[in-house]
Amino acid sequence: MKILENKVAIVTGAGRNIGKSIALALAKEGAKITVVDVNETDGNNVVNEIKELGSDAIFINCDISKSDEVDKMVKNTVDTFGKLDILVNNAGITRDTLIVRMKDEDWDKVISINLTGTFYCSRAAAKIMMTQKSGKIVNISSVVGLMGNAGQVNYSSSKAGVIGLTRSLARELASRNITVNAIAPGFVESDMTAKLNEEQRKKLTDQIPLKRTAQPEEIANVVKFLVSPDADYITGQVISVDGGMAF
Repeated sequence: MKILENKVAIVTGAGRNIGKSIALALAKEGAKITVVDVNETDGNNVVNEIKELGSDAIFINCDISKSDEVDKMVKNTVDTFGKLDILVNNAGITRDTLIVRMKDEDWDKVISINLTGTFYCSRAAAKIMMTQKSGKIVNISSVVGLMGNAGQVNYSSSKAGVIGLTRSLARELASRNITVNAIAPGFVESDMTAKLNEEQRKKLTDQIPLKRTAQPEEIANVVKFLVSPDADYITGQVISVDGGMAF
């Protein structure tokens, strides 16, 4: 039997890159997936891939920075699949620049999606999970939420905030048998890193003790572990998956 057979999972930002890998990894273990993204084409493509794997999935176009859309998304998931076992808060954006050049909207947009969106999704899911007296929440933070990074005060702040949210929520929900953990990825292969030239890639990997970037599947595998029965006694933790950058 697959380890997530009959489980229902929401994965935000699941249309591409890390989110897509997470959605597919959970589906391969039998989970039914709500693919959440703002790109309808990408989202539906992932749904089709999941169905080809033999699992069930739906796509919901949702701006997680809007609480009413998040509440409808969670309700739609429960109406479709009957319950909610897993939430993976993966959706996020960057608006990188030095602080003296950073516009108000660059700060506000990153915080509203990366941090406030994680709060909205966690709050909506917690209401369901508390009634069920079970559930697992995994938040995708970042190595820069631990270390900081020049040119990313908005992104670093949002991801550090996700860590605080994770630890507080873990304490709040533990009595209802709900675990809450975070993953802090380092540099991961994505559409952005694919555009780097050889010099840029060397500068990037020189910062990493393992001297390479991560594959999205390497992040997805840690998510899969944290939502599995093997991790039932793990909560409030931040697991760095960064090739050794932040120890």
